[in-house]
Amino acid sequence: MREVELTRRSLAALASVLTADQWAACAAAVTRARKTLAGRVIWNINATATGGGVAEILQTLLGYFLDAGVDARWLVLDGNADFFAVTKRLHNAIHGFGDPGELGASAHAAYWRTLKGNAADLLFQVRPDDLVMLHDPQTAGLVEPLRRAGVRVAWRSHIGRDTPNEQSVSGWEFLRRYMQDADALVFSRPQHAPEWAPVGRIRVIPPSIDPLDAKNRLMTTSERIRVLGEAGLLTINGGPISPVVQGAPPPTPAARLVVQVSRWDRLKDMPGVMRGFADANLPADVHLMLAGPAVGGVPDDPEGAKVLDECLADWQLLPTAARNRISLVSVPMDDLLKNATIINAVQGYADVVTQKSLAEGFGLTVTEAMWKRRPVIGTAVGGIQDQITDGQDGLLIEDPTDLGAFAKSLRRLFREPDLAHELGHAAHRRVLANYLDDRHLASTVDLLSYLLGAS
Repeated sequence: MREVELTRRSLAALASVLTADQWAACAAAVTRARKTLAGRVIWNINATATGGGVAEILQTLLGYFLDAGVDARWLVLDGNADFFAVTKRLHNAIHGFGDPGELGASAHAAYWRTLKGNAADLLFQVRPDDLVMLHDPQTAGLVEPLRRAGVRVAWRSHIGRDTPNEQSVSGWEFLRRYMQDADALVFSRPQHAPEWAPVGRIRVIPPSIDPLDAKNRLMTTSERIRVLGEAGLLTINGGPISPVVQGAPPPTPAARLVVQVSRWDRLKDMPGVMRGFADANLPADVHLMLAGPAVGGVPDDPEGAKVLDECLADWQLLPTAARNRISLVSVPMDDLLKNATIINAVQGYADVVTQKSLAEGFGLTVTEAMWKRRPVIGTAVGGIQDQITDGQDGLLIEDPTDLGAFAKSLRRLFREPDLAHELGHAAHRRVLANYLDDRHLASTVDLLSYLLGAS
């Protein structure tokens, strides 16, 4: 295991973007945390320090805990290719996809082989009076060793499926032996808890974004253009095409832009986004950009490179007129601050942001775009449907496979700019009220207080 360095984040600065009532509630939670958690270490363990919403949440939320005077620390698992292949299958299964037969005895052996070594490392550092928060399927096998050592543990799933199917049931059955005895089981939506989870130990905490983070801070239009130009994602004054861009050359600043930001993951349905864009018959100045992380930069996702190749193959099959207006971008991960700044600029510069997921845990890319006052088209899966009220602060597609409905929504937003503007501003207000780190901090303090009272 390795420890991730955390940076203290200013609660006073966070207060500057909150309402008076929000800050009062957050300040009260900080006071409770200082009193209740004094003398303890709050350990958080997950599978990667880069790429994806969980890593971003931990970096910012734990930074605010440090400023609150809480000793918060973050460890990342050591894992090999076999382990991450199993956990990727688990990820897909819990979302309702894949082959349940792949989660048999050999998968358990590969899974526990890795976590047994991590558990020994972890128990060398954690004291019985500390509290541990484990995140996602990769860490579930650490519950039992920690509990046996007298440590109180919350296991949190950031993924899930609203309606169980054969695949999701098999995924939860795989994990059941490892995580069922955790002191608390935390989910982003109540529907994501497996049916056998003890109701009294279930907690629901939606994730959040940090409004002051490089990915979400306010940027001017000129700054966005500069950042995108320097990154090679806008064509300014000619010049060579950036190697991070595949498909069509990037648009010029005169173009209007549709954007989807997500991992290269089949559940994000980037091919469906491309086909729906092609079917929408949008004006010739509208360009589509699919932006994901450089595939070598997300160590716990072994399928990223293959999915990107599949997307490029699907791009080749599109009509020429559509291909010429669709770019696939792999944003570098070697400099996380630069990566966050580029994503901020891409989302903020977009005229429309989409998240056409086939399945979703929560969908923080939706939250990020809503905070930037972008009109968002999302599918009614997972936490996307919690964030967006159709027609009020975004547009929802009931059936994630309905390309016709997706294309119709795209056309609507470009034909009705006043509606797009109204949706974007309502979206910002919804995120302010519900999905910033102040609320997440308070909910986590409540959870940790509960753990201290758990048997």
